[in-house]
Amino acid sequence: MKSINKRAEKQKSRLQGLSLFANIGIAEAYLKSIGIDVVVANEFVDKRAELYQKIYPDCEMICGDITEDATYEKILAAAKKNHIELLMATPPCQGMSTAGKQKEFDPRNDLFLYALKFVKALCPKFVFFENVPAFMTTLVMYKGAPRKIPDVIQEEIGEFYYLSFTTANTQDYGVPQMRERMIMLGTRHDQSVQWAMPDKDLEKQTLENAIGWIPIIDPFVRDLSPEEFSRRFPNYEVRKAAALAISPWNMPTSHVWRNVEVMQHTPTGRSAFQNGDRWLPRKKNGEVVRGFKNTYKRQNWDTPGYTVAMDNIEISSQNNVHPGRPDGVDENGEPIYSDARAMTTFELMCMMSIPRDWPVPLDTDPKLLRKLIGEGVPSLFVKKIFEKIPR
Repeated sequence: MKSINKRAEKQKSRLQGLSLFANIGIAEAYLKSIGIDVVVANEFVDKRAELYQKIYPDCEMICGDITEDATYEKILAAAKKNHIELLMATPPCQGMSTAGKQKEFDPRNDLFLYALKFVKALCPKFVFFENVPAFMTTLVMYKGAPRKIPDVIQEEIGEFYYLSFTTANTQDYGVPQMRERMIMLGTRHDQSVQWAMPDKDLEKQTLENAIGWIPIIDPFVRDLSPEEFSRRFPNYEVRKAAALAISPWNMPTSHVWRNVEVMQHTPTGRSAFQNGDRWLPRKKNGEVVRGFKNTYKRQNWDTPGYTVAMDNIEISSQNNVHPGRPDGVDENGEPIYSDARAMTTFELMCMMSIPRDWPVPLDTDPKLLRKLIGEGVPSLFVKKIFEKIPR
């Protein structure tokens, strides 16, 4: 009888969650392990919804446009049936992000209103919103006038919820990545304790902590002949096999030789634009590329990594290149550096603090996965916040 009571108490203590704008569930990766079951989720894009369902087969994924009545009613019915106590929403940030065009009154910026509609209909105990820091200052048209989003949220649900808005950097919470986020936590007024952010970690996790244990991985160079490629990278197959033994997502990235050669001559933490004239980035015709010093740039071993973006496979994009290590000399006796490539998908997963056993199907489109990782919320960051939910 005692064991039955313990099981019943354990089941009672688990929270039932609804995830809106769910992507493929990167934010949810640790939640089941801390007593939170996301039982209903919504995603607009078919491919994302299908992948989410494969990763989380026990969750009811409802694919569709949250702004359409039919989709809204379907999500609402499923949420009510499952007695949702926690609502999490990560609306698209492209209309607000500094990486986007930041068009004034971008319609995507209004999507948080549909999440609020669910909050008012379901009255969950706890509410979690996540977005870019610009969420705090972005204006939307509300009741015929421009209003800041936090002010709208306060007016819509502040009567029923204690609300806190925080701008946080994931590097302060055990994630080996500099990534600024806006976090809103809502606690229903009848709860005795308010949900609050966790304390910051005293020690930051560096790229050395995250991926320094992974052996050297040579890039695949797609515009060299097989003979020339073997001459320049005699250890490619051995290193590739070692990489794939760690994870099937640890596949070498593919680049053109002129970019690889430049990055071979670029030390850790530096941009190729800081090299001498001989090793500057060049176009196919030999003309020097014009760009910024955060492009064609290697990351640092001794700091958290830079923000993982959606465009994370090109050497020419911002802060995408592996830190590298001294790896001998070239035919002219100049020092060269290993890993002259963008991060592998597995390395990106490590930077996003995704569990190594996260069950991504092996037939997933690699390009799609890389993009969606760049859109995600670091898993460990979410775990630490959700561990602070009062029980």
